[in-house]
Formats: sequence, structure tokens, C-alpha cells
Amino acid sequence: MRKITHVAAGILLRADGSFLLGSRPIGKPYAGYWEFPGGKLESGESEITALKRELIEEMGIEVTAATPWIVQSFDYPHASVRLSFFRVTAWQGEITAHEGQEFAWQQPGKLNVSPILPANGPILRGLALANVMTLSNVAELGEDVFLARLKQNKPSWLILREPQLNQDQYRGLAERVLAVARGQHTRVLLHDAIDLATQLNADGVHLPARSLLALQQRPHLDWVGASTHNAAELAAASQLGLDYALLGHVCDTPSHPDQSALGWANFSALLALGWPLPVYALGGMSKNDIALAQEHGAHGVAIMRAAWV
Repeated sequence: MRKITHVAAGILLRADGSFLLGSRPIGKPYAGYWEFPGGKLESGESEITALKRELIEEMGIEVTAATPWIVQSFDYPHASVRLSFFRVTAWQGEITAHEGQEFAWQQPGKLNVSPILPANGPILRGLALANVMTLSNVAELGEDVFLARLKQNKPSWLILREPQLNQDQYRGLAERVLAVARGQHTRVLLHDAIDLATQLNADGVHLPARSLLALQQRPHLDWVGASTHNAAELAAASQLGLDYALLGHVCDTPSHPDQSALGWANFSALLALGWPLPVYALGGMSKNDIALAQEHGAHGVAIMRAAWV
């Protein structure tokens, strides 16, 4: 068993979605590689305390707003590391290279620096996800109204979940939704329909927990996510290398009147176990809950009705 080095890393985010990468200084392993700034925890330090200290020492800024995000483990030839990533949205001071490194602001999916430190590679994919994952609501709105609002609202990400439809009806709806989505850059994930998503060249698939637990390997699609309710299902999503998970339901919802809600305390406790994929809060959420969800470790929220108002 190798000793695990615990590291806190900060993803500095600007309002336009850009994030900061820094180069590793000469004299350190992987010198010249690009990474998210941060460093090792000292004895007795919490992750957030270490992050704040490291960013003062490394780049001269004082973190004033940061939320926990994901945890990534990686084995390098020289060390095994466990990285706790935080999304940093506010700081004071000018970013200054105190260790001779370079800094560069980057846009998700449009990197212009390389090479990237291996442990940081999977993190870049998560940054392409929006703070809101939208679920369809054709059953309530009707197809015509839904498609009209899809064109009007232009969600970044859409899970097409319509369990009331048979296979032929769902395929027809998926074809019409994809035709709209491709013209406005909405990514569409078909619900529990791996083969159909492949046939229609959808952006990916979203799996219910029962399908997630039955899989032995990740589907061969660009984006794959799943609904989860507990640590075992989050572990399954992590082991398959999924891109995100929905976790809920957090609050009471009309759609699950006989099921107890997780509540924010249990939601937060589950995420505190540390998972390598972004997790959305699901159940009774609206866009007004994004900040609250992120305070509890979520990437954002998954919403249905409020998205189509």
C-alpha cells in the first residue's frame, strides 16, 4: 500500500465560464505540465483551509467564496494522490506567480495550453456541464407546447424522460426534439435508451438506477449520466466512469408523495464521502436553489417544471 498524499485544488471560475490553469514550476515532478492551482494538506488541516493557504502562498489571492466539488484519486509514478477540488467563485487580490509558474484562463472544451497534468484531465470534462440539468415535461405540457418552449428557453442540457410513452412514441418524440436541439446547441440525453441514442446520434443517455446497477461497462456514448439515491448507486456510477449523477430526491415532491426526502443534511453527508463525478441535486429544485446546492457539494440542480414556466 502506497501512502496517499492529500491535495486541495481550486478551480477559479469567472462569470463567462472560463477557468484558470497554472504551469508546474521547474524542479517539481511534471514540470511544465498544466494543472489547477493548490497543494498538499499539512498535518491537521482541512481541505478548504489548505486550499486557502496554498492560493495565498502560490498566487497571492485570498479565497472568499469556494464550494466543494469532486474528489479524484490518481497514481503517479512518484506518488498516489487524492485531490479534493473546490470551485472558487470569488477572491481578493491580484493573481501573481509567486513560484515562477505561468497562468492562463481557459474555456471548457477549448484548451490552448498543454500538456495537462494527468490527474486533472477528467476534471476538464466536468467543467463543460451546466449548473442546471433540465428534465423534459411533455406529459404535463403536451408535445406542441413543450417543443415551443424548448425553442424559447434553449436549455443547455436536456434529459428526455417521458415514461408514459411507448417505444414508438418515444422514438418519434426524440427525433423531433433532436431536430430542434441541434439548431440551438442543446445537448439531449435519452432516458434509459442506449440503443436508440446510438441510432439517433443523440448526445448521450441518462440511466435510471436499476439500469445503472445492471451495467458491467459504460455505454459507448459521448455523455452518460444516471439517477442515484444512495452511496451504492453513486459508487456504481463512479466505477463505470459516468460523467455526472443526479442524487435525490432532496426535498418533498408531488411525484414521490410516499417516499421520504433525503434532506440537505443527508445529501451533504453522501457527497462528503468524495466522488469523482459531478452530482446534481434532484427533487423539488428550482434555479433559485443552485447556490444552496453548491454549498452542499453539488454541481448544480436538476429541474423539471420550473424550467418550462
